[in-house]
Amino acid sequence: MQFELNANTRTLQGSGASRRLRRAAKVPGIVYGGTAGATMIELDHNDLLLSLRKEAFHSSVITLKLEGANETVLLRDAQMHPYKALVLHVDFQRIDATHAIHQKVPLHFINAEMAPGVKMAGGTVSHAMNEIDVTCLPQDLPSFIEVDLKDLAGGQSLHVSQLTFPNGVKPVTHGSDDPVVVAITVKKAAAAEGEEEAAPAA
Repeated sequence: MQFELNANTRTLQGSGASRRLRRAAKVPGIVYGGTAGATMIELDHNDLLLSLRKEAFHSSVITLKLEGANETVLLRDAQMHPYKALVLHVDFQRIDATHAIHQKVPLHFINAEMAPGVKMAGGTVSHAMNEIDVTCLPQDLPSFIEVDLKDLAGGQSLHVSQLTFPNGVKPVTHGSDDPVVVAITVKKAAAAEGEEEAAPAA
């Protein structure tokens, strides 16, 4: 998915200047990284908020239209008001199309209702991870990684090494770790109830 945002440079800094921007329905932000220095920017609040509400925006390469030039960036941080639908500040990082990037992408779990551990054993799907850190070239960055649960039995789990990644995309793990992504847990209570029902008959 392609995302574009319009931005303007800003010269005034400080909490007072930021408050004035917010009153004008603008969001203060910064663009950093690459060979250029950090650039202070401002963006339209409503446009940014609508983009932030889309899951893919958080794991996509974004084209930032800044003063007639295009910057290729990733969203690195968005500070939100504690209880209002208000973006307080946003950070973007410049990226180079020829260099690999690290980015967290969401996991999409499918076919949970078909999993034998759920359908036959009455188990519960337990998510150990909801997103995963990957490395790839910017043009290969996926919006999400799909996790298919259709063959997962009760008591079984899926690890990072068992996931399917698009070409050019690799998971980032620490050392030889192969962390659990998702598991199906089956309560022992069901077996205990069966034994209790059999006791009166005996």
